[in-house]
Amino acid sequence: MSKPFPLQTLLDMANSRMDDAARRLGELIANESEDCRKLEVLEDYRTEYQAKFAEALRNGIDPQAMRNYSLFIGKLDEAIIAQREVVAQSKERTAVGQKAWIDQRTKAKAFDALSKRHQVKEARDEHKREQRQSDEHASKQFRDRHSDE
Repeated sequence: MSKPFPLQTLLDMANSRMDDAARRLGELIANESEDCRKLEVLEDYRTEYQAKFAEALRNGIDPQAMRNYSLFIGKLDEAIIAQREVVAQSKERTAVGQKAWIDQRTKAKAFDALSKRHQVKEARDEHKREQRQSDEHASKQFRDRHSDE
């Protein structure tokens, strides 16, 4: 009869924590991608708006419209700077999440390795027990046969 792995609870907890960390990392990666996409949209819109402004300048524009274009481009620049900060923070959170997942995976692998060693030892011990029982049985049969003679 093999003994259960004494650290099974810890192995289960480590696997659960690794799964949670993987799920969280997936969310962080998705958030980072969305933040990057938003930045790209802002930068593209600024490029388009700047091109419209340049076209308006070539075609002649009144001072009020020029001021409005300039103010709006300034607001876009501020939004881009703010979104770049959001992206930087998101990348940092993703890196932390990745490290957390790697740490949890390392712990789970360590417990898993211990579990495998335990299983191998138990199988070896079980084989020895069976061999010993078989030897005892064969010895008993031999003695029984020879005691009748």
